[in-house]
Amino acid sequence: MVPLYKPFMPELPELIKILNSGDLSYGTYAKQFEDSLKNYFGTPYVLAVNSYGSAVSVALACREIDYGSDVIVSPMACLASTQPYAVSGLKIVWADIDVDTGSLCPESVRKKITCKTKAIVHNHFCGYPGHIDEINSIGRKNGITVIDDGIECFGTLYKDKKIGNCGTDITIFSLSPIRIPNTIDGGIIVFKNKQEYEKSILIRDLGIDRSNFRDGMGEININCDIKLRGFSAVMNNISGYIGREQMKSVEYLIKKQRGNAALWDDVLKNTEYRPLQSAEGTPNYWVYGIRTPNKEEAIKHFRNKGFYASGVHGNNSIYSVFGDKNELKGVNEFNAQFTALPCGWWVDEIDYGH
Repeated sequence: MVPLYKPFMPELPELIKILNSGDLSYGTYAKQFEDSLKNYFGTPYVLAVNSYGSAVSVALACREIDYGSDVIVSPMACLASTQPYAVSGLKIVWADIDVDTGSLCPESVRKKITCKTKAIVHNHFCGYPGHIDEINSIGRKNGITVIDDGIECFGTLYKDKKIGNCGTDITIFSLSPIRIPNTIDGGIIVFKNKQEYEKSILIRDLGIDRSNFRDGMGEININCDIKLRGFSAVMNNISGYIGREQMKSVEYLIKKQRGNAALWDDVLKNTEYRPLQSAEGTPNYWVYGIRTPNKEEAIKHFRNKGFYASGVHGNNSIYSVFGDKNELKGVNEFNAQFTALPCGWWVDEIDYGH
């Protein structure tokens, strides 16, 4: 069976040396990983943190989106994308989705905005880009923070720009084992401006300004004030090293996945299966998404062919933890149809019968 997900891991010749060096916390390798990310996205305002949840927490703290505020979210997303907002004490308001892309419907978002709305979380479903310009425009017009939830879309393009450099206030990515790249665990935050980037450097490290936290004797400097609430969210050097090495293969891996998607296009043409669409962009093809009139039968069909098909995510609005259980027509339709097929770097042409 060709798996839907498979962690990638490059050769790590320096790993044992680092483990034995004692230099395990945030340091040289984590900074080098961040430098490679800055080069990749084409912006200097990039931070690496120790988890995707930490990325959400730092982003919310940076924008001062506090307990009890409303945040508009798509219920068609990974629980790792939605739970951090509930844990932060925010009121989840579900918006409907565009059934062609699986991402937020701009018109539904407009209708959900109230005076309590402080953020819009724009999930790009399974790596397929949503309506970024429209959602960002809604945010700007209403003075609402927009967070691009790129949990599965590292390398995805929108209007020929990498998500992470599309003018959104903040973009976050996951570095969990089945993402590309992965650091076993971790997250990435990309900021639109320098001030928020510099503020978040402090927030991710307990509010500490490391440049003057200790005095000439290495003792805590009593004249160094802590002015911001912060998290213990810095990335360790082992994860940074793994990330640095993974970045050397990212372009190749994503290119391979896009080639696999072209093979799926060929295999599925003139069938009942409709490829998932993207909003003026090019997915990274973390998976190859289709819509089908009978999801259960489609999953069985492709598994019988040796491909582990799956619906991947469910409708998060069914969970009582979020409070909002409103029925959404687009979500119900999409959830009943969407099926993901393996499209990763590990899939070979021979698997398709070519």
